[in-house]
Amino acid sequence: QVQLQESGPGLVKPSQTLSLTCTVSGGSITTSYYAWSWIRQPPGKGLEWMGVIAYDGSTYYSPSLKSRTSISRDTSKNQFSLQLSSVTPEDTAVYYCAGGRVVAGLEVWGQGTLVTVSS
Repeated sequence: QVQLQESGPGLVKPSQTLSLTCTVSGGSITTSYYAWSWIRQPPGKGLEWMGVIAYDGSTYYSPSLKSRTSISRDTSKNQFSLQLSSVTPEDTAVYYCAGGRVVAGLEVWGQGTLVTVSS
């Protein structure tokens, strides 16, 4: 059974870069036709998909966040990571990693981690 766990700082200062890592267990992030996403939910708002890294390392980003977002992976650790640059308080949110078969969408989710942007 695939499980995902987010990790990273819970507090980031404005203008800095937010960095989170998702550790995947029970399956490999390089398994063909699987994809791994980052999603966030600001307080009181809906879910926002941020971007994805596929099994072959290709990446796709939300157009609204593309200029500030980077998703990478470490296959030796079975992890994928999110970097969001130039953060503002509006980037305060619960950040989730999720993944699954490309054809099935986001089948498995991490528990989420709250990141607060504040000085």
